[in-house]
Amino acid sequence: MKAEEETISEEEQKKLIMQQDIAIIKRMNDINHKIAVMSGKGGVGKSTIAVNLAVAFALKGYHTGLMDVDLHGPDVPHMLGVENAILQQSPLGILPLNVMENLDILSIEFMLPSKGSPIIWRGPKKTGAIRQFLSDVSWGKLDMLIVDNPPGTGDEPLTVLQSISPLDGVVMVTTPQEVAGEDVRKCVNMVKGLKIPVLGIIENMSGFTCPHCKKEINIFGKGEGKELSEELEIPYLGSLPLETQVREKSDQGKPFILSDQESEISKKFMEIVSKIENTISNKRGD
Repeated sequence: MKAEEETISEEEQKKLIMQQDIAIIKRMNDINHKIAVMSGKGGVGKSTIAVNLAVAFALKGYHTGLMDVDLHGPDVPHMLGVENAILQQSPLGILPLNVMENLDILSIEFMLPSKGSPIIWRGPKKTGAIRQFLSDVSWGKLDMLIVDNPPGTGDEPLTVLQSISPLDGVVMVTTPQEVAGEDVRKCVNMVKGLKIPVLGIIENMSGFTCPHCKKEINIFGKGEGKELSEELEIPYLGSLPLETQVREKSDQGKPFILSDQESEISKKFMEIVSKIENTISNKRGD
């Protein structure tokens, strides 16, 4: 921290926070719908879901923004094949990166000195970075903003949930594994405690079809997402199979929803997107 920052009085700090709050409200007022994507634990495909959700809305004609606040593991740029991009400044603020028609993205990955540079920050600095994303980035007029949160119920997702208002809701991602369900239960209860809608839960990696014998193998189990939705009284958005092409396309920087729109997983995913679209449209009366 710079010496001059240490001399700021408590009153001046409160004034700066208030100014930032006002800037965030102004930025968010230009965005029609805001959706956060969350998971209880890592490794369930949350970022993959967030990326393909943003791409799907862009394909539907929504001017969409995708904000990656998974600060310690910012995978969004890699999944979209733009990890070496550099952000530009404008008189209105930081400009998000346009990656395809109707889709702009922002990630801290663009601001790191090298691809392997770690983020070694304590909570207040992470909170400050996210609030700066919200206040200083010039998204302009958006139909949709998708926020890819880190897993869990820590500082980063809490900052997003408390700073973006109104938030249309949260999409929860889990796998059929029981331990993943236990963790996502905590996330759901956190969101409900903040009086924010849960748009639904997606059970990812649900079943794998052997390419040789065509038999379905439930590697991580099956049905945890459906059971959780009934237990917690939240919508069940659907399940997505475990497919090699999803991993391959993500590694290549090509979202699966773009690569093969006629595949089983793409069709199932678009059904999920339509459910989310209908829910938020009905909530706002669009």
